[in-house]
Amino acid sequence: MDLRTWEDQRGRVSTASGDVSYTDVGEGPVALFVHGVGTNNLLWRKVMTELAGERRCVAPDLPGHGASPVTPAQDLSLNGLARLLEDFCESLELGTVDLVANDTGGAVAQVFAAHHPDRVRTLTLTNCDTRGNLPPESFRPVVELAERGKLAPLLVQLAADPERARTAALGGGYEHPEQLSDEVLAAFVRPVGGTLEAAREFERLLTSVRGEELDAIEPLLKEFRVPTLLVWGTGDPNFGVEWAYRFRDAVPGVTEVVEVPGAKLFFPDERPEDLVPHLRRHWA
Repeated sequence: MDLRTWEDQRGRVSTASGDVSYTDVGEGPVALFVHGVGTNNLLWRKVMTELAGERRCVAPDLPGHGASPVTPAQDLSLNGLARLLEDFCESLELGTVDLVANDTGGAVAQVFAAHHPDRVRTLTLTNCDTRGNLPPESFRPVVELAERGKLAPLLVQLAADPERARTAALGGGYEHPEQLSDEVLAAFVRPVGGTLEAAREFERLLTSVRGEELDAIEPLLKEFRVPTLLVWGTGDPNFGVEWAYRFRDAVPGVTEVVEVPGAKLFFPDERPEDLVPHLRRHWA
């Protein structure tokens, strides 16, 4: 699905936690896809296109990402984002979902699933934050810039310079960043850095998401028995595959860890063929 067609499929819904832009394609049992910071639901377009013949695939944009607005008073903590996901599901009457997540979205999904296991038929996590690795060590300098209010001006510069954004920002999440189109790159970075105001809200999100929120759900995850699949790229310097195995050892619902050799953080976009078959098998 090309970018124009994807954008034409967007909808928007008002929830108790804020307005949410989303894409909804296909028919069947609901699969809910959650992205992380700095991207948006466009990350899932290839995976969702492959699965639309057998699943209703729904992907929201997190606040300040894609076409979802963000307000100064909006709660951007993991708990707040998980509540937003809950309210989003209620507004669309999604019922029980197959939950799939990447990056920061994986942390949001963990909080949501831990508190609402009855709403999750299956859980699939790709490379993402887990307890003890939020933020990842390699990402701490970015969070520290946000804490000092110095990240926002840099984001504005990156949003205005696609090539710099490719090499200095999102490109690190791809094996072949040179193959990421300018159009898709701009669709990722402009919502979070197109204006200084948007970039300030992105700073606020980065500083609102705390590792302690994952610590708090540890007792719930120790009892979490919803079938859980981990599909993990081995080439990601932020979320090494060892974190997948630590999560497996801590959560009884984990059925399998699938390693994707050489894949980086955003492999659901770059290598959808290495995720889709595992989702089908997990959902069967």
